[in-house]
Amino acid sequence: MNSVVHAIRKFNRFYTNILGLLDQHLLQSDYSLSEARVLFEIGHDENCTATMLIDKLRLDAGYLSRILKRFEKQELICRVRSEEDGRLYHLSLTDRGREILSRLNALSDEQIRRLINPLPENERSRIAHHMASIERVLSLNDTAAPEVRIRTDLRPGDVGSLIHLHGWIYAQECGYNHVFEGYVCQTFADFFNGYNPEKDRFWIAEDGEQIVGAIAIVGHSEHTGQLRWFILHPEYRGIGLGKTLLRQSVQYCKEKGYRRVFLETTEDQKTAIAMYEKEGFRQVAEHHNRAWGVDHVELTYELLLP
Repeated sequence: MNSVVHAIRKFNRFYTNILGLLDQHLLQSDYSLSEARVLFEIGHDENCTATMLIDKLRLDAGYLSRILKRFEKQELICRVRSEEDGRLYHLSLTDRGREILSRLNALSDEQIRRLINPLPENERSRIAHHMASIERVLSLNDTAAPEVRIRTDLRPGDVGSLIHLHGWIYAQECGYNHVFEGYVCQTFADFFNGYNPEKDRFWIAEDGEQIVGAIAIVGHSEHTGQLRWFILHPEYRGIGLGKTLLRQSVQYCKEKGYRRVFLETTEDQKTAIAMYEKEGFRQVAEHHNRAWGVDHVELTYELLLP
């Protein structure tokens, strides 16, 4: 725990210094960071009130009151009594306030551009992705929902990422050893020896440059397909991504005319099994195995399509 605390504090010191957030005046303007944030929130919320600013920005009420009085004196904001509740006043920017906010936004954008301009494009994407991950993980109200896209084309490096994801997740959650990772490697090698885009399909879920989930259909015959490599990063569960991947794969099987789809899983995959059964899959076989360092039961499910 202490090492994590120290790492976060070290990063905070680095980031506040590199952006000059400790300067009395932000971006060489006449406004502090707190004042700029207040101006930003008022400009982006049509129903902004002082109470909302206190809650969202965690500002002391007296400090916020002084900021708002200064803004009113400079004719940056105006207050309008709420029609629903006469005790409340909605805050909005004046034309001058919008001009100042626009100028601060432009200065901030330019500062970030100068910061990342020397970096290659892939490094810029990595920074944005990891910052979004930090925001999402630390957000108590889930306001920072992941921006995941799903693609069906295979690219260099995809398989390596999926092998790593399988090895890491199954070791953490099921206790499987390195033999399992070797098994996953072999299944991919066998697959690509006969890969045919006319009957086989991958769905790769990405957040930025990071693969966070996948599913695949392998065509075995004219009427039979196999669902394989269904995996989700733990941070991306519970947002409907797994359901989307599963339904897209089943729809693909229908379009291809497959009449039977089967999959193999293990009894410890309770969440995935519930999804399979909800989609219409039924268990047809099971057997015990100790191939991956732990006793487990392998299950076979199938889905019959009209």
